[in-house]
Amino acid sequence: MKFIDEYRDPAVVAGLMKHITCTARRLSRPVTIMEICGSHTYAIGRFGIRKLLPANIRLTSGPGCPVCVTSARDVDLALYFAGLPDVIFVTFGDMLRVPGAGGDSLQKKRAEGCDVRVVSSADECIGIALSHPQKEIIMMGIGFETTAPTIAAVILACRKNNIRNFSVFSVHKIVPPAIHALLADPLLNIDGFLCPGHVSTMIGAAAYQMIPDAGRAAVITGFEPVDILEGVWMILRQIESQKMEVAIQYSRGVRPEGNRRAMTLLQSVFETADAQWRGLGTIPESGLALRDEFAAFDTMKRISVPDIQSGDIPGCGCGDILRGIKLPHDCPLFRKVCTPVNPVGPCMVSSEGTCSTYYKYY
Repeated sequence: MKFIDEYRDPAVVAGLMKHITCTARRLSRPVTIMEICGSHTYAIGRFGIRKLLPANIRLTSGPGCPVCVTSARDVDLALYFAGLPDVIFVTFGDMLRVPGAGGDSLQKKRAEGCDVRVVSSADECIGIALSHPQKEIIMMGIGFETTAPTIAAVILACRKNNIRNFSVFSVHKIVPPAIHALLADPLLNIDGFLCPGHVSTMIGAAAYQMIPDAGRAAVITGFEPVDILEGVWMILRQIESQKMEVAIQYSRGVRPEGNRRAMTLLQSVFETADAQWRGLGTIPESGLALRDEFAAFDTMKRISVPDIQSGDIPGCGCGDILRGIKLPHDCPLFRKVCTPVNPVGPCMVSSEGTCSTYYKYY
């Protein structure tokens, strides 16, 4: 299959491993590379890439799972909205089992009789709103720059068609400010970043310029074994030559300028705002809030919210794991109390979560 088989070719993988091994030997020092995409984390585990690399090349996972980085307070707000009368709460599937601070979840809310629905596409909300005119339809807008344009399109369609019973609880986040926070973290010493392929199709390459400016290597990478290994080799070559840049390995999916049409759509509905990230705290201008002219579709402006006090789940290591300063095995709950059947933290819930991947493959 085109764009699949050739990127899993054993001969190509062997050739790349030869280049990686030779370059790593010449560097002769430990190199830490962070992937900041949950799909990369999953692929690295699935294809056993960590086990292939030389001993001095270390891959670590960052805050690339949008479900995982959703703050405890935002999860608890979602639970509050879902429990209101005459509300249909709509979300993507991975959020359903994420526990709040008290162990509650949207799945438990649904079992208690709340109308919580899972959709695979944001535009399904239009049909739900039209079919239930007496209900308030609240969609949890979650995801990075890849997802937000689809939510923006639905909001514009609802305004055009005078659909008044739909609103969005936006916990959308954008990636570049999180990278700024990682670069500034004194506990991290990252030599290079595998930049997210899906997000980069939207924002392009220039958005990552802060990485080479900080003296680190950056490569936008695809999701197959050849993609990831070539991305690692490209990072090692930058480090060896001391010529840092934002390189595009995933050229079949990413253009240097990104998807300007999608970004224009996103920016017409959303504006940046401070946002809380699990593990990273509040990062300035890292979230997406609805512009004032779309206040009628903003759940936080339509519904009065009580003062909800939320905190991290006791014993859960998700925050440090998302920052890349701990591995899942360092968490005392991993595999013992926290499992995919009984997840304590969001990193064990999402298929893109680091703990979920480690549980399956390590």
